[in-house]
Amino acid sequence: KQWYQRRVAITAGEVVVNTTEKLRSMTSDIGKYQNMLQGLITQGLCQLLEPNVLIQCRQKDLQLVKEVLDKALKRYTELSKLDVVIKVDEKTFLASDIAGGVQLSARDGKLLVTNTLEARLDQIVKQKIPEVRTMLYGNNPNRRFFD
Repeated sequence: KQWYQRRVAITAGEVVVNTTEKLRSMTSDIGKYQNMLQGLITQGLCQLLEPNVLIQCRQKDLQLVKEVLDKALKRYTELSKLDVVIKVDEKTFLASDIAGGVQLSARDGKLLVTNTLEARLDQIVKQKIPEVRTMLYGNNPNRRFFD
């Protein structure tokens, strides 16, 4: 049983690495990546719900972020009925070795939403841990909450 658990852990790690590589290649399709950036920005704005927001991105994504900003802002306003002033940081960029995405901050960096592709992948992996645990060990009769 222990070798099986180790193998599953290794395989899960391989899946994360392979998925990260696929995310990196996906950013080369400009049309898809622009739509993704727009969604990531809109979602980040909806999470913050703040009147002033600063967006950071990779240096090579700066122009794409500027291009999708108006659509993201329009969608956010439709959803929230709130106005927001967005500034794109043109001096400080996210690391160039990440797959892509954005980071939004408000209140001088006190509120932060990291919507990079790696952060989203990590979030999905964490959500799937209970399912993997059940596959490995079966149902836990003492478990009362299934979140």
